[in-house]
Amino acid sequence: MHITQSLHNAAQRDPNRPSTIFGNRMRTVGDTIDRVARMAGALRALGVAGGDRVGIFALNSDRYHEALMAVPWAGAAVNPVNVRWSAGEVAYSLRDCGTTIMLVDDAFAPVVSELKRQAPELDTVIFCGDGPVPDGMLDYEQLVTESDPAPDAGRRDDDLYGVFYTGGTTGQPKGVMLSHRACLTSAMGSMVTTDMLGRGGVLLHAAPMFHLADIAAWNVGNLTGATHVMVPSFTPAGVIDAIAAHRVTDALLVPTMIQMLVDSPQAGGADLSSMQHIMYGASPISETVLAKARATFTGARFTQAYGMTELAPVATLLTADDHSDPSLARSCGRPAVHSELRIVDLDDVELPAGDVGEIVVRGDHVMTGYWNRTAETEAALRGGWMHTGDAGYLDHRGYVFLVDRIKDMIITGGENVYSIEVENAVAKHPSVAQVAVVGVPDDRWGERVHATIVPTSGADLELDELREFCRDLIANYKVPRSIHLVDSLPMSGAGKILKRDIRKALAGQ
Repeated sequence: MHITQSLHNAAQRDPNRPSTIFGNRMRTVGDTIDRVARMAGALRALGVAGGDRVGIFALNSDRYHEALMAVPWAGAAVNPVNVRWSAGEVAYSLRDCGTTIMLVDDAFAPVVSELKRQAPELDTVIFCGDGPVPDGMLDYEQLVTESDPAPDAGRRDDDLYGVFYTGGTTGQPKGVMLSHRACLTSAMGSMVTTDMLGRGGVLLHAAPMFHLADIAAWNVGNLTGATHVMVPSFTPAGVIDAIAAHRVTDALLVPTMIQMLVDSPQAGGADLSSMQHIMYGASPISETVLAKARATFTGARFTQAYGMTELAPVATLLTADDHSDPSLARSCGRPAVHSELRIVDLDDVELPAGDVGEIVVRGDHVMTGYWNRTAETEAALRGGWMHTGDAGYLDHRGYVFLVDRIKDMIITGGENVYSIEVENAVAKHPSVAQVAVVGVPDDRWGERVHATIVPTSGADLELDELREFCRDLIANYKVPRSIHLVDSLPMSGAGKILKRDIRKALAGQ
């Protein structure tokens, strides 16, 4: 199995079918395969080969779609860059996996000089935007026009497709290595388990294309012969306009996006009748938002996915039919057909239905490992199972219910935030003596990042001041949205901060 296989298949089936739509630009399957082969030829001429990592630092576009194909076509592996990260976080990921060549668009071209300063290995930058090509960068369109098409390198099966960075409990991002087999297993298993994206559908990319959730939907779209419609980034107006203009049938969104859509004044007068299926993930959806969404997208069915980057990314699916059962409102579904799941105790002994333990998963969709992190890979994959760090239980029908996140991960607006990373940033502020960061329920974001702080003696710390301080250290979505100043933090006898007590105190306010 290989990612580019679907493009070869589409070229044989229907080369004149619309492949991508971005703004006023439409490209057919035939156009796309020619451009992909030529960009792959350009990458090879630049020295790319043998699993080299190629970064993509850009907003959603048709060129992003091409790059996700052209990089493996050239024999390399993708490194999609999180567009919400600070320059320091991006530079770390580039250094960590040895990325020497990167595609960048208009939105992030101004950051390139700083990235090169912090990541000297980055020596070639290709500008894939629509504006003037900045000095020192190569022109994507010129490379496509002037390069000879290269034959597909045939990267497949257990070959590395990409390194996908996710936040780490140690405060540094970890590079998750995913093979072609893993990505396609997850996509095919999701297709079989749900009714998302029938052949010839129109798939909207409003979630960021660097995120593995959207790449998973992208793979499903490629396998089913979908037309990919891209908007640069999510806005309610942009999504609503795209659905109406291009008769979009399917989309992957996070609950925050869905809420913003249904609350948008444009939704009421728009023609959204083409929508057939909405897949969402990152967190359960509230009954109120789901009811509004069904009233807005009257012909759409809803599916929830649970997983993680290390699972490429799907582990369980709460199908559209499951959504009609009120008892499953807080479930994240049952294991998809490609995914084997257990609940285990601290000794990795499987627990019976109803008992809470750690969720572990195995299957061909599981990661190869963490880039250059042998010990952490062995710990995560011990016994042949991916240990998710999430606590939950199975009911008697095999539905999974999440209870808590063992790793103290916070999910805000569909983005994973690890509390220790935020704590490390907050603790650098001179007015902070101690800090504990937790996620608290938020109507808009699902969860918001909240910092409980013991200030240094005599200090008067304000939220706005703290946020400005943290923005230089971590991405904006990780910065605390609320703070609570206290005289002391609750501690266990072993001197560990009791976050459960902090959550209880906050819930009682």
